[in-house]
Amino acid sequence: MPYNNKKTTNEFCTLEEIRERKDALLDEIQKDHDKVSALWNQTFLKRDEVSKGDYIASLVSNGFMAVDAILLVRKLMKGYSSLFGKGKRKRWL
Repeated sequence: MPYNNKKTTNEFCTLEEIRERKDALLDEIQKDHDKVSALWNQTFLKRDEVSKGDYIASLVSNGFMAVDAILLVRKLMKGYSSLFGKGKRKRWL
């Protein structure tokens, strides 16, 4: 969404004109704040599980991700265990 940068030069003659402009700007800022808040809240809506099948599918998916993460950590520890202070150390004789 492009941002419209409206630069208007207003000449104010009285304090009442300044107050009116200030109130108008505050209203615009509040409307923008409400728009941003609504969009932010829509971004992070928690989706509801509609059926037991979806629930089970999410459990299986999370289980596979956990197993994959464990296997990755195991592989990294096996290859780079000397960095973590474990494993066989070479002795220089």
